[in-house]
Amino acid sequence: MPIFVLLVTDMKKIVLIEDETSVVSFIKKGLQEKGYEISVAFDGRTGVNLVQENDFDLVILDIMLPEMNGLEVCKEIRKTNKSVPILFLTALGTSENIVLGLENGGDDYLVKPFKFIELVARIKSLLRRSSSGKVEEILEESADSKHVYQFSDLIVNDYTKKVTRTGEEVSLTSTEYKLLMYFLNNPEKVISRAEILDAVWGVNYELGTNVVDVYVNYLRKKIDNQEDKKLIHTVIGMGYVLKKP
Repeated sequence: MPIFVLLVTDMKKIVLIEDETSVVSFIKKGLQEKGYEISVAFDGRTGVNLVQENDFDLVILDIMLPEMNGLEVCKEIRKTNKSVPILFLTALGTSENIVLGLENGGDDYLVKPFKFIELVARIKSLLRRSSSGKVEEILEESADSKHVYQFSDLIVNDYTKKVTRTGEEVSLTSTEYKLLMYFLNNPEKVISRAEILDAVWGVNYELGTNVVDVYVNYLRKKIDNQEDKKLIHTVIGMGYVLKKP
């Protein structure tokens, strides 16, 4: 009995927002067999309501949806929930569409048709790096100093996921946070785009996409808004480096 209770408590909750019944049936059956709890919305508006009213660990989101398209759904979700990982699942697979999805708040992008094993790998990767698990307030102040990273006037508490620069709190998405932590764990090192793709996204994107540049720019806008105190620098032809101003 204790083992059964542990398994139920540990089950990850995923919402699938998809209007193709065959795709829904395929994904739902496969993920339930993998031990995930699956909820389904067949249109964008219902999907937004589901996410706003429930605590999900992951959102799988199509772009071509009735009522409200996936990009609009993603933007609506991000207004109230910055941390839940969002995986776009769609037939629109050009580099421009991938970047557009990520720019609207998505964390990952899988193009149809896809192999189920790859979908599971993407889900596991997103859940591993997700900051959606909320820390109880009573524990927030008990974080050990080993969880705190400081670089110049940037401070990150990896226990509470709190980020501040010059004493002001900075709100980051789960992907932006993961990217920042990778920089903090590799200070003063010139890091290539390929290394960042592998470490932050955990899967191989086409190197032709500029997802790394897009997210570095997002991060810069949030933590590097003072011209004379930049922390993230471009090394032309090589990548990026986190160094003190």
